[in-house]
Amino acid sequence: MARTKSRRRRPSGGSGELRFIPLGGFGEIGKNMLMFEYGDDILVVDSGLKFPDEEMFGIDFVIPDVSYLVENKERIRGIVLTHGHEDHTGSLPFVLPRLDVPLYGTPLTLGMAMGKLTEFAPSYEPDLREVHAGETIELGVFRVSFVAVCHSIPDGVGLIIETPEGIIVHTGDFKLDPTPIDGRLTDYNAFAEAGKKGVRLMISDSTNAERPGHTPSENIVGKSLEQILRLHKSRRIVLAAFASNIHRTQQVFDAAARFNRKVALLGRSMVANVELARRLGYIQVSEDLLVPASEAERIPANRLVVLTTGSQGEPFSGLVLMSKGEHRHIMLGPKDLVAIFATPIPGNEKLVSRTIDRIFSLGCEVIYDREQHVHASGHASQEELKMMLSMVKPQHFVPFHGERRHQHRHAQLAVEMGVPEANIHILQNGDILRIQGGKSQVRGAVASGVVLVDGLALGEMKGSVLKERRELAEDGVLILSVVIDGEGRLAGDLRLESRGFIHSADAKALYEEIHKGVLKAVGSTGEKAVQDPEQLESRIKGRVREVIRRLTRGTPNVVPMVTILKKSEGPQ
Repeated sequence: MARTKSRRRRPSGGSGELRFIPLGGFGEIGKNMLMFEYGDDILVVDSGLKFPDEEMFGIDFVIPDVSYLVENKERIRGIVLTHGHEDHTGSLPFVLPRLDVPLYGTPLTLGMAMGKLTEFAPSYEPDLREVHAGETIELGVFRVSFVAVCHSIPDGVGLIIETPEGIIVHTGDFKLDPTPIDGRLTDYNAFAEAGKKGVRLMISDSTNAERPGHTPSENIVGKSLEQILRLHKSRRIVLAAFASNIHRTQQVFDAAARFNRKVALLGRSMVANVELARRLGYIQVSEDLLVPASEAERIPANRLVVLTTGSQGEPFSGLVLMSKGEHRHIMLGPKDLVAIFATPIPGNEKLVSRTIDRIFSLGCEVIYDREQHVHASGHASQEELKMMLSMVKPQHFVPFHGERRHQHRHAQLAVEMGVPEANIHILQNGDILRIQGGKSQVRGAVASGVVLVDGLALGEMKGSVLKERRELAEDGVLILSVVIDGEGRLAGDLRLESRGFIHSADAKALYEEIHKGVLKAVGSTGEKAVQDPEQLESRIKGRVREVIRRLTRGTPNVVPMVTILKKSEGPQ
């Protein structure tokens, strides 16, 4: 596996030093992975992915570089998962088989993780160990207690980790929802009790650190849904949501039943997550409420709700395929109202906007504004973050799970709540935060690059494949086929193929000049080309680039292909 080159120095320090090292999730949204190290013991928390930006042509997703963990896998006591979102579990199929350590998580979280492992690493048999909020386990020197937290997915937990250097509180992704759909409140008491004992280090979710006030309860989404169904009784309702938002799915089922509508599920992940949640008891829905997607068009528009993936404009999701008229079961039109029950993840704004524009062009009405309460975040806003800080009262503080501005704003909140500024650390992936004797300092780093996943292939961030894709997209390619005889003379017509470089109508004069340049390159190389065809290829590339620079402003990738004919044989 290739990977990015990054700052890399092996950590040093005595066994009495606690080291906290983020491998992902700092200065970015996604790819969350943290590790704690003390003596001979390593505890890993989460193993996530993030989705590629528009410059990562053909890349499916991005995962953390775990080379440091692989080198020290005999010291890893386990991976602990905080919840089932892909930005916390998505890299497991590529990481867990290499480490082969126990995996701890709550029932729904492990169920979702197992689904990914089955899909991407079917031959690997993981060591899954189920835990529940309120339980405590020991992993080497680390004593880990699981604390219930509200989030946009059931079964989320924060962690209270007892170490020889004191208590660490890791909030996980959380919000302080007073009226959660499943009635499972964030465990204020557990966090407050840790604060009373004294917390050495707190690591807290920074996603909404810029948002003032409180994050709305998930319940507001159910009210908005009911209003949509009440105001649009004659339309078919198409709802796009995160497949992992089980609470929102339950609200859709409940509202559809109250308005005498059936529900069709679209998207493989949506169907899989609903089946898993029903099996584990996180969703209650009668069988007769659900209809197969293949039968959706037969049901009257005013009697159907379609629940689909695609709220982030994912290219092959149900909503995007419908917006392009390419879905095999659902054709959108003026009879439909489409509601997107999510806000774009940073980086997905253009994808979502293009999808919305296409849906409007089909004659649909579209609801997507946050002001219409079609989405409630799963992350705490400023007042909740301050409340958590006031309960935990940490000596040292690290903001995580957010871009740089989120981390800085959360650090400012911590200062407002009385945490000494010198004890607040805004880390980068790979940084080593060392804590010993109540003092903390950032010193040293481990490998913290990213690994790109294209299908099941892994590659480096700045590797040759991605570099070639970017160059082809920006500049095009010019391929030249040159045949020479055993004496190094041109033995056939020069063939040129151009893609993404110049229109054929404009190419005649340029191709004539390129032909002259190739003849000069062949003539100057002579018989040497037979023994060293790479030298001829290099000269052809130089001559052709010189011609292109002189006659155009293009900089295509020039690919010479030299074939040598020997006197008594065919092409070699």
